This record gives sequence, C-alpha cells and structure tokens, in this order.
Amino acid sequence: MSKLPKAIGPYSPYRIAGNQLYTSGQLPVDPETNELVDGFEAQARQSFKNIQSILELEGKELSAITKLTVLVSDLANFATVNEVMEDLFSEPYPARTAYQVARLPKDALIEIEAIADLS
Repeated sequence: MSKLPKAIGPYSPYRIAGNQLYTSGQLPVDPETNELVDGFEAQARQSFKNIQSILELEGKELSAITKLTVLVSDLANFATVNEVMEDLFSEPYPARTAYQVARLPKDALIEIEAIADLS
C-alpha cells in the first residue's frame, strides 16, 4: 500500500525541478483509508506526515523544507499550527506563508504545501 494518499484530481503529489522538490497541497488524508483524520491538530500532523512521506521517497527529511504554504479554514487554529511545527522542526525553521480560506477540498481544516532543497 502506498504511503501517500490517492490524488483527488489530475495532479502529481510532487514534482522535482533541478534541486527543488515541490509538493502539491497535502490534505490531512490518511493514506490507508483515503479519509480525513478528525480534529484540527490531528489534521495538521497528518498533512505534515504526508509531506514527510514524500520527502522520504527522495531520501530527505522535513529539515530539507525551505518554504511552506499553510491554508487553514480558521486562523483561530494558527497557534496549533505553530505548536505542531515546533514539535516537527528546529531552527532554522522553513519560511512560511499562511492564509485563511473559505473552504478546502473534502472540507479539510488545513492543507499544506512545501518546497524542499534536494541538494
């Protein structure tokens, strides 16, 4: 069984260009069930876990990430994003942009995309 959730459209979960790896937005979908996990913190952790699985396919770790884009359905959950990131990353932290959006696919509470350095 794949360590990555099944794509919900005509896109790749990631692409490599030069020494950069670009992920698609990773929804908090458990790859074993292809269903969203429950709760905001669990969803944030699952999105990062999906990114980590992508990086592992290329022999890299979360520390290779240079830039994150975080989409959330409610910025009231932003402190939780920071807490999860503090658990998963150490300095220097990735650069990050965060947006509150009206709605995400599958009614997810969060979606995260990453750019990682493969050199």
